[in-house]
Amino acid sequence: MTTDSLPQDREPTIRVLAMPTDTNAAGDIFGGWIMSQVDIAGSITAFRRARGRVVTVAVNSFEFHKPVFVGDLISCYAHVIRIGRTSLSVKVEVYAERNRQQEECIKVTEAVLTFVAVDEQRKPRVVPRETGDTE
Repeated sequence: MTTDSLPQDREPTIRVLAMPTDTNAAGDIFGGWIMSQVDIAGSITAFRRARGRVVTVAVNSFEFHKPVFVGDLISCYAHVIRIGRTSLSVKVEVYAERNRQQEECIKVTEAVLTFVAVDEQRKPRVVPRETGDTE
């Protein structure tokens, strides 16, 4: 089995333990649960960069590389990869730490999601520009 290493240059956006209540009929962690964690991690990163509320408008890609099991510690690493006028694309990489005494770590999922910044009336708003932004 290939062991990946957690990204050392950044902190995870979220970390959560996969529990028995998160399983599908086959006993593995339900893909929808992982998708939910990815959306949460992506939205946290998008919210911070947009400096306010965002909504998910698209899941551009979603790849399940390996299964997730009960007891795996899931770490979601999210970063903005594109900024438009009102939208942001965020890449989320998910790692599972299993057999934590042996420090086994596996990249299990990766996704790209698009979020739109919205105002109090839920209307799209401009994402504030920062030095170094590229569209």
